[in-house]
Amino acid sequence: MATRRILTGIRPTGALHLGHYVGALKQWVSLQEEYECFFLIADVQALTTHVDQPKLIEEAVREVVLDFMAVGLDPTRRNVHFVLQSAIPELTELTTYFTMLVPFTAMEHNPTIRAERKQLRSAPTAGFMIYPISQAADILLFTTYPPQKYDRLLVPVGEDQIPHLEETNKIARRFNKLYEPVFLQCTPKVGDVGRLVGTDGKDKMSKSLGNVILLKDEADTVRKQVGKMFTDPEKQRKGEPGHPDKCPVYLYHQTFGDVTNLETRADGCCKGYLGCVECKKDLAEALNAFLGPIRAKRAEVEKMPLGDFLRQGNQEARNIGTITMQAVRKAMHLDYPNLHKKEV
Repeated sequence: MATRRILTGIRPTGALHLGHYVGALKQWVSLQEEYECFFLIADVQALTTHVDQPKLIEEAVREVVLDFMAVGLDPTRRNVHFVLQSAIPELTELTTYFTMLVPFTAMEHNPTIRAERKQLRSAPTAGFMIYPISQAADILLFTTYPPQKYDRLLVPVGEDQIPHLEETNKIARRFNKLYEPVFLQCTPKVGDVGRLVGTDGKDKMSKSLGNVILLKDEADTVRKQVGKMFTDPEKQRKGEPGHPDKCPVYLYHQTFGDVTNLETRADGCCKGYLGCVECKKDLAEALNAFLGPIRAKRAEVEKMPLGDFLRQGNQEARNIGTITMQAVRKAMHLDYPNLHKKEV
């Protein structure tokens, strides 16, 4: 039976937070037990929104590697690879070829592009407009057909992201039909991928909104952030009945707290004898208990040769990319065999 490969990644724009853990990292840690994993640090795509902040991206790449390892991703395993997007020229080449297969109107009408354009501080660049094509290249570079050791490439996503993978597969199908079969289609790997609201209770966690708790935050910082968290707007003081299902603090308890005590906590809130201050204090302690080992591992990892792990992962990605691009150029007649025929 062929082994399956995982490709997933993240844009480096800062240190990672609890939202990243719940939405991605927790699942990734378990996946490395079963699959060959490529964890892509998408620094080129980070330029689509932070082109004027190169130093921020440079520091963010280091922060991401530290956080990856702090939560348990292990690049010392033979099956786990950290890959820096900008270090793989095959990705740039494949992205260029794919841009010839996708109408620009498809990018203009892409729902994700349209939503993210509203958040930009300036006019979108050409690079921003085509970044979904770049993402398709990231994925398909690892799906060379015909399969040898690997028969499928799995991409961990939530249910809402499956349409994005279908767009990637459309590119694969169009290439295979127009030229010859080179790419396997990717397969969504849907797990328990959740979404954690920010400490403001309104939006998803975002460093720019200041509503995050970072994986590297010290205990006092966590307490301060939890102390500022929004709670049930209908409960003004202790003694009044609350509504746990409307309270972000209770949501965090469900994710990081003592699950055996949730029913008692909810009952105390509903009946009014558990106050918000006390509930927040309990949450801060639960979060610090969760983050303590991550902080300790991070301090240990900071002394390790992070660059070596990236170089090893980059080389493995390039080994695969070289094979893929040879097949791509051959299919597109870009290897020009008629110019390299040996004279008889």
